[in-house]
Amino acid sequence: MYPFNATPGTRSTFSVFGSDRQVQTQFDARDGQVLLAFDTGPQIPVGAGASGYVITSAEVTVQVANDLVFRLDTTSDPWTNFLPSTDPRLTVDTDPGQPIELFGVGFRGGWNSGNFLENSVFANAGLSPLSPGVRNAFAAQVNAEGVATDISNNPRQGFQAQPFAIGDVEGLAVGALVPANAIMKFTLNVADPGIQRYLAQGLDVGRLFLSVSSLTLVQQQGGAFPSFYSKENGLVTLGLAQASRLRIVVETASPCRATDLDCDGRVDFGDVSLVLLEFGPCNACSADIDGSGFVDFGDVALILLDFN
Repeated sequence: MYPFNATPGTRSTFSVFGSDRQVQTQFDARDGQVLLAFDTGPQIPVGAGASGYVITSAEVTVQVANDLVFRLDTTSDPWTNFLPSTDPRLTVDTDPGQPIELFGVGFRGGWNSGNFLENSVFANAGLSPLSPGVRNAFAAQVNAEGVATDISNNPRQGFQAQPFAIGDVEGLAVGALVPANAIMKFTLNVADPGIQRYLAQGLDVGRLFLSVSSLTLVQQQGGAFPSFYSKENGLVTLGLAQASRLRIVVETASPCRATDLDCDGRVDFGDVSLVLLEFGPCNACSADIDGSGFVDFGDVALILLDFN
C-alpha cells in the first residue's frame, strides 16, 4: 500500500518503509504500509455485536523474505527521531534499527472494511497519490471506543503513535540483523480497551483488517527496508514459506438470554409460541433450553419462570 504499487494484491513480497524524512511535502511519512485482511466469519460467528466478543489473546505472524537487511528493534522510537535534520526538535535514535509495528486500519473516500479489496485504488480520482493523507486505507491507532485515527504522518503532526503490537523474533537479540525466513510475531495488547473493541468490531462483521508499518529510514528511491512473504509467493504455494497468519482466542456471548428465543429483549408469549412450534425431538436447537434432546413442557416451564 504505497503510491507506486502497480500490482496491488498480487505482489510476492511486501515491504514497509518510511519516506525520506527530508521530504515533507510528498508522500506519507509512513510511506510503505501493508494491509492484512483476515476473513474470520467461517471460524467465528458474526453478528453478536462488539460487546458479544471477548478477545483473550491475539497474535499475527509474518515471515521475513530478505536477509540481514534490517535490525530488530522491539521498542517504539520517539516521533522526534524522524524529523528533518534542520528541525531543532530532532533527537537521535538511541538504539539500532526502527520497530516494525502493527496497527488497525481506517478508511476514507467512501471505502470501508466491507468494500475495500486487494486491488482497490490507493487514492480516489482527483487526488494526487503523491500527496500525504490521501490513501483510502491507512494504518490507524484507536481510542477507547475503537475509533480509528490515521498515524501515517505522526512525526509531522507531532504525536507518538500507539501501535497494537511491535514485532519480535524469538531467540534473536535486539539490535541483531534479522535473517531471511525468520518468523516475526506481533502479540496484540488486547488489554487495551480500544484495541479490544476494534478487534471485536472486525469479528462482528467477519473481516478483520490490520496494518504493518514502520518508519524504517530510507533515501528517496533507495535504501534497504524489511520485506515479507505474501500469500501469492511461490514458496508459500509450495509450503516452503509462510504467509501472514492470525491466531486469536475469543469468547463469544449470545446477544440475548437462552429463554429469549426471538431475541427481542423480553421473555414473553412470543417465546412460548416458538417452543410450541418446535415441540418434539430436537438436536441442539435453541428451543431445547434445558438440553434434554426434546422440546417439551420442561422448556415451556423455563420460559414461564423467566417471564418479564
